[in-house]
Amino acid sequence: MAQQTTAPRVLVSDALSETAVQIFRDRGIEVDYMPDLGKDKDRLAEIIGNYDGLAIRSATKVTEKLLDRADRLKVVARAGIGVDNVDIPAASKKGVIVMNTPFGNSVTTAEHAIALMFAVARQLPEASVSTHAGKWEKNRFMGVELFNKTLGLIGAGNIGSIVADRALGLRMKVVAYDPFLSEERAEKIGVTKVELDELLRRADFISLHVPLTDKTRNILSAENIARAKPGVRIVNAARGGLIDEEALAAALKSGHVAGAALDVFATEPATDSPLFNLPNVVVTPHLGASTSEAQENVALQVAEQMADYLLTGAVQNALNMPSVTAEEAAVMGPWIKLAAHLGAFVGQTTDEPIKAINILYDGVAAGMNLNALNAAVIAGVMKAANPDVNMVSAPVVAKERGIQIATTTQDKAGVYDGYIKVTMVSGDRERAIAGTVFSDGKPRFIQIRGINVDAEIGSHMMYTRNRDVPGVIGTLGVTLGGMGVNMANFTLGRTQGGGDAIAITYLDEPLREDVRQALLATGKFEQVRALHFEV
Repeated sequence: MAQQTTAPRVLVSDALSETAVQIFRDRGIEVDYMPDLGKDKDRLAEIIGNYDGLAIRSATKVTEKLLDRADRLKVVARAGIGVDNVDIPAASKKGVIVMNTPFGNSVTTAEHAIALMFAVARQLPEASVSTHAGKWEKNRFMGVELFNKTLGLIGAGNIGSIVADRALGLRMKVVAYDPFLSEERAEKIGVTKVELDELLRRADFISLHVPLTDKTRNILSAENIARAKPGVRIVNAARGGLIDEEALAAALKSGHVAGAALDVFATEPATDSPLFNLPNVVVTPHLGASTSEAQENVALQVAEQMADYLLTGAVQNALNMPSVTAEEAAVMGPWIKLAAHLGAFVGQTTDEPIKAINILYDGVAAGMNLNALNAAVIAGVMKAANPDVNMVSAPVVAKERGIQIATTTQDKAGVYDGYIKVTMVSGDRERAIAGTVFSDGKPRFIQIRGINVDAEIGSHMMYTRNRDVPGVIGTLGVTLGGMGVNMANFTLGRTQGGGDAIAITYLDEPLREDVRQALLATGKFEQVRALHFEV
């Protein structure tokens, strides 16, 4: 970062604690504290050009229009994890770093999940309302103990592992479904790793702790709720959209589900829901992170991060920039993109728990900032299951999941000046992909599963694996054409005649699930995967 001759200036447009604001002042940064300005977008747009940094919570909307007026702005930092109110692509284009504080409210959210579990087990809200009304309905509110019950965690990451720790302290048995949870990590945190069907069959209580992705949306669907143990109680303090709310309401009415407690909803603010006014349903208005301690933690963290960046150039918890120096960034930019693409490829082509990620750097790549490149690979892998991770948080998440990261460097003469090879170990299998950066600065895949290819990287791609037999390419083209899917480009490779073969198909739009299933139904393909890359 270039040396600044005047003191950096920061605008705080949402409420932060005085202690957090004082951090800026103590470190020689000019700060204007205007906690209600986030609600006045016109006034904010008028003055944003005067600031190097903008500290926000959720009220301030950092839009492309606002960023167009922010010619001096270098960093936007969100006190909290959610950045739905920040246009990150527009910020990246503008050269503005976007930071968040991903770990400041983990304990608070976990405690809220435990509180909801107690509340639904003992029907506390209903009992409180009844008693406030002057009734004494002791026989009406018959609860259940948590002691010796089985808690099923869907997601055992940072927050889920804290919930597990608290539940074990209550002498509950804990089982967990999490594709990224290794057996070693499960043993360390004291849970039994299971598949989703077994969790549904065994759990007396189910608590969700996963992000909302295409894979987790409605993970508690009508079908999965029906497979759950009769009398189960369900808690969601993670994300709205993880539960089919209509199906849950029906299961509550039928008695198959004994109770539910939700802090999050598919549509928020939730002013109406099929779950409202049902007996033994506890609902709260997204209070998971709402404690004074959590709010103070993220406020202090965001102030420290912004001050560090503005004064020293150090980057922490950035969602759109790697942790590299200004000198490194010019050279490493394309290689960081390549590393992320390699990770994204292996992450999107497996559903099995990941045991290890092995990364080989050759030639010029071996002499770069490997921490940043490693982080880009890991983030690419983890984003397949958790789009909230970034280059800073991904290594932490991988460590929590017990995933082993190994780095090797070498300098062998070859066709390329340098390359990166990523090998992911999952179950008893390994998946490997290698890539390089050509002289035009564009990353390319050069080897997949030991098969040499020359594949540019596009936004929407399809990966297929098959035996090298006649008719495969024809089947691919006929099937796609018959379903209205246009092939923009095509790359293929094979080990040998009649051996293993792979193909990369470039598409104009994301691959539809019905098209993927149609290709598998032809019997010609061993694997068909939709791939998406942020190019």
